Amino acid sequence: MDFIVSHFKRLDWILIITAMLLSGIGLVFLYSSCLGGGDFYDFQKQFIFLLIGISLMFGASFFDWRNLKEDSRLILVLYFICIAALAGILLFAPEIRGIKAWYKIGPVSFDPIEITKIVLVILLAKYFSNRHIEMYRARHIIFSGFYFLFPILLIFFHPDLGSVLILSVLWLGMLIVSGIPLRHFLALLACAVLAFSLCWATVLKDYQRERILSFVNPIDPLGMSWNQNQAKIAIGSGGVWGQGIGKGSQTQYGFLPETRTDFIFASIAEETGLAGVGVLLSLFFILLWRIIKISLLSENNFSRLFSAGIAILIVSQIFIHIGMNIGLLPIIGISLPFVSYGGSGLIMFFLAIGILQSIRMR
Repeated sequence: MDFIVSHFKRLDWILIITAMLLSGIGLVFLYSSCLGGGDFYDFQKQFIFLLIGISLMFGASFFDWRNLKEDSRLILVLYFICIAALAGILLFAPEIRGIKAWYKIGPVSFDPIEITKIVLVILLAKYFSNRHIEMYRARHIIFSGFYFLFPILLIFFHPDLGSVLILSVLWLGMLIVSGIPLRHFLALLACAVLAFSLCWATVLKDYQRERILSFVNPIDPLGMSWNQNQAKIAIGSGGVWGQGIGKGSQTQYGFLPETRTDFIFASIAEETGLAGVGVLLSLFFILLWRIIKISLLSENNFSRLFSAGIAILIVSQIFIHIGMNIGLLPIIGISLPFVSYGGSGLIMFFLAIGILQSIRMR
């Protein structure tokens, strides 16, 4: 009993409470988006997912993170399970709105991409921590890229360009933190531009090109530009204090699409205004500050890189999600961490917080 009490006293409660507050905000606006249709089933599921995520977070805090650092076989087993799950989606998952992204198990959907993100952070932290004094060698960049290549290709053919972008940013970000030479980084950027050009000409589907073109040149306000225009209207109509929770016209009357996932930021801005957005961004700042602090105080490369990788993952999703909502980036379907509807992402982020707690205490 004394051990448990001592354990809970040593947790980073600022990090935990901040993550829970962000998820609470997500629940409030998920409830608000359900008001229009009167169907609260998604709200109920998300509440259950939140309880599962919090339970896993506390459970993971008891797990000794050094088992991940020292057991390469465990990491590889997790990696190949993720690869198999991503490949299985192409064969067994139902097609929903033109993509195959989730396993459907009764009323519950499971997205293996979310756990793949966390496993890749673990894998790269292990790989780079063992080679931190040799990061000037190009072969380590190439070998680490192969670990990312297989999941990225499988996710691309789902197709899910948003997750491909997130994983690419994660890989590049962890390379930078690991100390990649500037010339190698510039070479990677050149390769990325070349790869995008080839994909544009040979691989991207028509609707994917249209999304990007509508962002660059929004000349079709009733077509491909509709979603982003409605998001801008919703954000602008929020003003300083917002229209009130459950009272946003764009959200409640169905003009703003995907208010529970891709455009939840616009929904929050419409109903709570600049004040609500300020609170939301402040909570994200505190969350990232606590994670980065864990990284800076870490006494070994693995824990430092893992913490930094989780921070990169969260920052990239925040930046791209908000960028989509305010018109700085094309719509590519990225959720807002801890806030958007989606059990897989919510549970995996809380699991990551649990591992961070284990690192902090040990």
